[in-house]
Amino acid sequence: MKTPQTYLNGNTYPGRGILIGYHCDGQNAVVAYFIMGRSENSRNRIFIKDGSGLRTHPYDMSKLRDPSLVIYSPVRVLGNQTIITNGDQTDTIYEFLRDGKTFAEALRTRSYEPDPPHYTPRVSAIFTKARQSFSYQMSVLKASESAQKTCQRFFYEFDTPVIGEGHLIHTYKNDGNPVIPSFAGEPVRVALSGSIDSFTRTLWAALDEENKVALFVRYINLLTGETQTKIENKLH
Repeated sequence: MKTPQTYLNGNTYPGRGILIGYHCDGQNAVVAYFIMGRSENSRNRIFIKDGSGLRTHPYDMSKLRDPSLVIYSPVRVLGNQTIITNGDQTDTIYEFLRDGKTFAEALRTRSYEPDPPHYTPRVSAIFTKARQSFSYQMSVLKASESAQKTCQRFFYEFDTPVIGEGHLIHTYKNDGNPVIPSFAGEPVRVALSGSIDSFTRTLWAALDEENKVALFVRYINLLTGETQTKIENKLH
């Protein structure tokens, strides 16, 4: 089992990624989200706090072209649940949960991104805290390899997280030209350790220097409910 830093190191374009897991200290849950970009429009972004959540924001408004797939809320909090996604499906999930419906029900109304030829997968996750424990779910919505490009929906549930372990999903397997290959397989099992400062610093360093855009890391204390949050932006 590799650390997320070791797993990502050397991959020039994993795209956008979500990580959730149980820190080796047995006290903290770890939630992380990163974005990368190859176009000027994708790279012209920073993360900003939005209450207890997170938003992407143009760094230079004059360079913003199409906001539809780059400006959204990657993280929203509803009660004891934290939603993390790579697009505006965050809002869909939030609204469904608020109405008493489920994570899976929300994502069955959504599909992969309409950005041919890549058809970027939508990756999503939800963290649910319960007293001094937690559970999480992850999902990947991706285009089939057939010419019809039907949507394939994958859901993963982790009811009893293991101390020191987490799972990582991301949009792309690696870089490609002209088509970027989509992430395939189950969420990647990774080892979690270190203070939030060292974890954030080494994870940020592991992301490709040319393509990385922003990183969000949150430690959630399972005993007290207190959170620590770190944000790294390439543009600042």
